[in-house]
Amino acid sequence: MTNVTFLHPEFFWLFLALPLAIAWYFFKRKEQTATLKISSIRPFQNSGTLLAKLRPLLLVMRLLALSAIIVALARPRSVDVSAKSRVTKGIDIVMAIDVSGSMLARDLKPNRLEALKRVASKFIEDRVNDRIGLVVYAGESYTRTPVTSDKAMVQQSLNTIEYDDTVLADGTGIGVGLATAINRLKDSKAKSRIIILLTDGVNNAGTIDPRMAADIAKEYGIKVYTIGIGTNGTAPFPYAKDPRNGQFLFRNMPVEIDENLMKEIAKTTEGKYFRATSNKKLEEIYTEINKLETTEVEEKKYFNYDEKFKPYVLFALILLGLEMLLKNTVFRGFL
Repeated sequence: MTNVTFLHPEFFWLFLALPLAIAWYFFKRKEQTATLKISSIRPFQNSGTLLAKLRPLLLVMRLLALSAIIVALARPRSVDVSAKSRVTKGIDIVMAIDVSGSMLARDLKPNRLEALKRVASKFIEDRVNDRIGLVVYAGESYTRTPVTSDKAMVQQSLNTIEYDDTVLADGTGIGVGLATAINRLKDSKAKSRIIILLTDGVNNAGTIDPRMAADIAKEYGIKVYTIGIGTNGTAPFPYAKDPRNGQFLFRNMPVEIDENLMKEIAKTTEGKYFRATSNKKLEEIYTEINKLETTEVEEKKYFNYDEKFKPYVLFALILLGLEMLLKNTVFRGFL
């Protein structure tokens, strides 16, 4: 029976008694029938009637009735399970993304910025019960998306991030990027608040000291995970635009990331520093952060049981009634 469970399956052990009942019937059947002693039975050898041959039918009916009763005692039932979830510990997350010109470097494929957008999109998709916001920074910073539970809006905003030196002054202002992210979270009522701060360079712009911003984050109880993105050694960096077609020109340049600063920011806020030297490593970092910052969800399940034993009881009663009726009418002369 599909989708049917039994509350008391131990009653199925009673089926072992049915073969004993059959053996007892055949052992005692002669004692249950009237006998007549005569000198010869030759005249009666071919006088069996149809009713006499059908007499074992009463045993079959009783065994079927007993089987139905055993199944009914086992309490067959189907169950419909519905679940309701409630977030008991939501997390507010701000992703502070470096969009300086160096994020177009091609040590990650197709470049650092596009690689980040792909991984960050998957991260956002996985944070079903959390609110997420986006901050972008270069020499300056601004809030691209406020902290929101509207994942579609966040994804749309993330997908359209690109390097544009007409919007933000070039450079790497880690301090201003972190400060803007803190400003988005400082009034949050969430149980946990985190910032994922990503950069590929050193702090060379902005008016806010990154260490001071880290101290402010600590005061607000905001944890900062820092990520340095870029390979070790050299990488193809954009250095100019081709005047003929406006495309970027690339040349190999040393990769410089202020890892000491990023480690210090993470340590101050009880976060963690990561180094993403490849696309795969970047994916692993966001997967680890996803595991470190889990959201507690309380799930309540509701079980609606549909009892199935009544048809078996009814079937058993009909068989027992029919057996009793036949026993006292049609088969009365044989029993």
